[in-house]
Amino acid sequence: MAQTLTAIGLMSGTSLDGIDAAMVTTDGEGLVEPGPAAHFPYSRDLKIWIRRAIKAALEGRDGAADIGKAAGEVTLAHVTAVEHFLEQAGLKRKDIDVIGFHGQTILHRPGRVPEGQGRSWQIGDGKVLAEETKIDVVCDFRSADIAAGGEGAPFAPIYHAALLSARDDPPDYPVGVINLGGVANISYAPAAARGVDLVAFDCGPGNGLIDEWAALKTGEPMDRDGKLARAGKVHTDILRMMLLAPYLRRKPPKSLDRYDFKLDPVLGLEPEDGAATLTAFSAACVRDAEKFFPEPTGEWIVCGGGRRNPALMEALAKALPAPVLAAEDAGWRGDDLEAECFAYLAVRSLRKLPLSYPNTTRVAAPMTGGVFHRAPV
Repeated sequence: MAQTLTAIGLMSGTSLDGIDAAMVTTDGEGLVEPGPAAHFPYSRDLKIWIRRAIKAALEGRDGAADIGKAAGEVTLAHVTAVEHFLEQAGLKRKDIDVIGFHGQTILHRPGRVPEGQGRSWQIGDGKVLAEETKIDVVCDFRSADIAAGGEGAPFAPIYHAALLSARDDPPDYPVGVINLGGVANISYAPAAARGVDLVAFDCGPGNGLIDEWAALKTGEPMDRDGKLARAGKVHTDILRMMLLAPYLRRKPPKSLDRYDFKLDPVLGLEPEDGAATLTAFSAACVRDAEKFFPEPTGEWIVCGGGRRNPALMEALAKALPAPVLAAEDAGWRGDDLEAECFAYLAVRSLRKLPLSYPNTTRVAAPMTGGVFHRAPV
């Protein structure tokens, strides 16, 4: 019987809202027992440093001081988050076997041709995190997959499959899981799915364009409660044009950077109409992605921040033929899922189990990954 370990997963996404921390007790396979979870917002200053680092990375300035400064501040923020998490949950360091540390993505550029190697860059120092927290750390989950010709994303499908199989009544039909972050990614899990049976890919912009539009037109970081989109109308001619994007026709596996899609097509619209059209676009990208599945899904589960946008959830329900559930309606913790995932992946990494598969990242064969940093005694 496989050893069961207790892990803390740390995830900081492209929305830059902060650090999600979640504890999971798992064998890295079918046993999954979620524990306490918490969120630690980024400070305003840290967000500024990270945005500067992203700008430098996008411009190819790898050695920029802004990147080094952001990496140090991100690491410190994660050290503080672990300390606060342990205190809030009433846990001691010895209660935790390993930390799964994703780091903060500042660039994701997967290889676009078979011979081209891409790059996925997460800042944050796992060695320093292990030294400061005195807990073993697994980090740098994506590099091995990229080096082996994979896209380096998405990595959540294996955890989605574990959660589905851990249900009291596992579904006897295929399930689609949509993670609506800055980018929307999809996991397709057939009934009783194994890792090699999974299909996963980034299908479109998720919340990214909607958030950018809201910030541009209203100064708000998002279309809160979908109010802007609900007050507007969808411009179907613009929507049809946006759906001609070459990425959407590419066969998966495939992955996106948050900044791969632009606001240009809707810049001439009123704020409400632009939000409505972008919301319809995100939903249509999910609908069109289903053509790449082996069989139609019997259910969709939506996680990520986008599930809180009623206009986007309504658009998905209208666009998709199967029932659409928010994560909580499926018994999952929608805010904590990605952090849980990296706790789970840390344990899989320690056990030398695959983190990615040919149909999830385009890697040639099931691929292990992660870099281990032992804590000082």
